[in-house]
Amino acid sequence: MKLPKVSAVVAAAVLAPAVLFPSSASAADAPRPTGASGPDTGSAGTPDAAPTDAGQEDLDRAEVRRILADKASGVSVREAAEKALAAGTAAALREFLTTGLQNARHTDYRVDTVRILGVGGPAVKKAAEAALRGSYADLVKFLEEGQYTARAQDDRAEVERILADPATGRLVREGAQKALDTGTPAALRHFLTVDLPKWRESDDRVKLVQIMSKGGPAVQAAANAAMDGSYADIVKFLQEGQYTARAQDDRAEIERLLADPATGPGVREAGQKALDTGTPTALRHFVETELPVQREHDARVALSQIMAKGGPEVRAAASTAMDGSYADVVKFLQEGQYTARAKDNRAQVAQIAETGGPAVKKAALAALDGNEQAVATFLLEGWAKARAEDEAAAAKPGTEPTVRPTEQPTTAPAAQTSATGGQVVQAAARTTSGTGTTGTAAVTRTTTGTTATVGSGQLAATGTEGLGLEAGGAAAALAAGAALVVVSRRRRSAEG
Repeated sequence: MKLPKVSAVVAAAVLAPAVLFPSSASAADAPRPTGASGPDTGSAGTPDAAPTDAGQEDLDRAEVRRILADKASGVSVREAAEKALAAGTAAALREFLTTGLQNARHTDYRVDTVRILGVGGPAVKKAAEAALRGSYADLVKFLEEGQYTARAQDDRAEVERILADPATGRLVREGAQKALDTGTPAALRHFLTVDLPKWRESDDRVKLVQIMSKGGPAVQAAANAAMDGSYADIVKFLQEGQYTARAQDDRAEIERLLADPATGPGVREAGQKALDTGTPTALRHFVETELPVQREHDARVALSQIMAKGGPEVRAAASTAMDGSYADVVKFLQEGQYTARAKDNRAQVAQIAETGGPAVKKAALAALDGNEQAVATFLLEGWAKARAEDEAAAAKPGTEPTVRPTEQPTTAPAAQTSATGGQVVQAAARTTSGTGTTGTAAVTRTTTGTTATVGSGQLAATGTEGLGLEAGGAAAALAAGAALVVVSRRRRSAEG
């Protein structure tokens, strides 16, 4: 039997559940139906025959009041009970207990089912819809049993979804797997209602710390503020704040790269383009995707330039690095080129010692007995100075050097900026005619000291940028002086 306006009540329950059910209990925990399940008995099993004396009326009145005091009684039941008590007649009380109570309960059960349907998962919704289409008994069965069976199905599906989500944190994942392994409806429900919120907050705090440890200044500041706040602040940072702060850091990093004179052309061009676009997406794409690609490209270009101007050892080491990974290229630029160039320097000094005059040989052998600084000093200054001494000795009237030098300075030194930011100075070159040899020498000047570099050809030219003359002036003067001595000697020989 259905009361009039049931649809209106159900609709009202969907639109305004807070009015009908002010309790904070969840829909799944709604009180199960109590009392009689059939239309022919009252809640206390009172027969529906008319009362025969005043004692029965008192019993009915007491039963109606007990129903009103029962917290499990729904809105419709309460309204009908209050109406029966307000009427004050034995007939009104009896009518409520025999007919009105079940009708009111039917309405309340439909409202409860609609409310559960509104917040339930797929399985609960399906079971609730079937109960609403069925009888009073179907509603009772759903509220007493069906909703819990269906909820267990939904809980299992939700736990499996959490486990399948790659973004799920470690603690949540461990708790979910444990609940799934236990497998009972109680274990699944406990995880979702009790453990999940707790483990999720712990995992989110771990994520925040990880982001903060890898982030720039803006990200670190925002993460610190969130950590000092509530869990809601942490969630907001993870969902929004980290991206806003990261865009600030990305812009600052690109501006730093553009201001760095060592930044290569590929990185510079792509960075400027991202900065001109200006969106957080464009900035992140450059920092995360384009920067590594352009940086490797620029590094390989720098390596090629060093290889083209280096000596045998430099060229061999550069070739090996070029055939390797980006890490091999970086290692060559940061370390390998200097080790290889030092070998070229020593080989060049040894060659000079073999072909030079007495003073050159003496100075070269002394440099070889020393460290790389000694080799560098010889190539930058000592070589030209010793050669000038040999030329001066050869120019004295009536004297000849024990070993006539075969090398003569022909070019002034020049400085270059190295690929790694240091300054490379090319010392005086030497040439010979006939069976002589040709070579150059150089030295790398940095903010921390001087490292000699030399090889065959333009052995010390490791840079890829503009030339400078600051370090080459002294060597140039020495070379020019030696050349003048040679010219004077030859002139006197011609006159004699």
